[in-house]
Amino acid sequence: MSNTFREYLRTIASGTHTSKDLSREDAHMATRLMLLQEATPAQIGAFMIAHRIKRPSVPEIAGMLDAYEELGPLLSTDDLKFNYPLTVFGTPYDGRSRTAPVLPLTMLILAAAGVPVVAHGGDTMPTKYGIPLVEIWRGLGLDFSTLSLAHSDRCLRQTGLGFIYTPRHFRAVHELTPYREQIGKRPPLATIELIWSPYRGNIHQVCGFVHPPTEERFQETLNLRGVNYFTMVKGLEGSCDLPCSRTGIIGAGNPTDPPSFDRLFINPRDYSFTTQDTELSSLDALLDSFKSLLNGQNNDLTDAAIYNAGFYLWRCNVCESLKDGFTEAESYFKSGKALAKLREIDNLLNP
Repeated sequence: MSNTFREYLRTIASGTHTSKDLSREDAHMATRLMLLQEATPAQIGAFMIAHRIKRPSVPEIAGMLDAYEELGPLLSTDDLKFNYPLTVFGTPYDGRSRTAPVLPLTMLILAAAGVPVVAHGGDTMPTKYGIPLVEIWRGLGLDFSTLSLAHSDRCLRQTGLGFIYTPRHFRAVHELTPYREQIGKRPPLATIELIWSPYRGNIHQVCGFVHPPTEERFQETLNLRGVNYFTMVKGLEGSCDLPCSRTGIIGAGNPTDPPSFDRLFINPRDYSFTTQDTELSSLDALLDSFKSLLNGQNNDLTDAAIYNAGFYLWRCNVCESLKDGFTEAESYFKSGKALAKLREIDNLLNP
């Protein structure tokens, strides 16, 4: 048993009137003790539940991210030779179960446009047991789960697209997955994974969220950690995918001098896109839609794919306006540029 961890647990789990927040330094150490499993299973489970009930504070989230940065994998810290900052997508690790994701298509188009992109995650996991990103990539012929960290870094540098597979690249986080099933709730670590970056250089952090208080905490945490370029999306199932069925709510941090923040509201109806979100029926059906889109054929995912890729082309400063972004995104499907990027990555991973 860790006596140090017990004191952290007593601090946050003393009850409604006496519980207190941890300092950033203590949150860092508490997370470190969990990742290294120097705290006991009972202590870790109690901490996760207590922290979920209390809700982590901004300094606590920052401290937990400090521990991830200390113990987790890092892609090369040398400056990437791209014209744009690295965009890091943070999506819930337990995947999607109701609506069809389009993020892999967005990533392919951004990479084809010269914007380096990275996402991270693992296999199917509680509490949703949805389809994770790694399964979609595998269905497209790209098995990121087999790559070493050095090979993942090489893929990013050569193709502009990378993926951190946590069961292989961040084993300490993966080994805490059973707690999600045992406590039946997403623990505070599920919040951390949305804004964690496996890269220390110049980044554009993109994170999905569901509840407004989460967005506010994200903004304050990113500012505290010196990340001024970020995009927070009230996305489908907490993902980075903009919904078609409602107005998109986006928080945009801009790396201006001084840094600025904008609140964006984007309605797909204003750009003649569908106002329906595509239901996720099966992985096979989703992959069929992806493949037909990449071959220049329209289907029920066309609007969502163009809408999302176009938004991110604009947000990543490839296009001067949203309208230009949508036009550019459509051209990447029609011209075969997105498919060419997929084949380029496939040739690297499967020589």
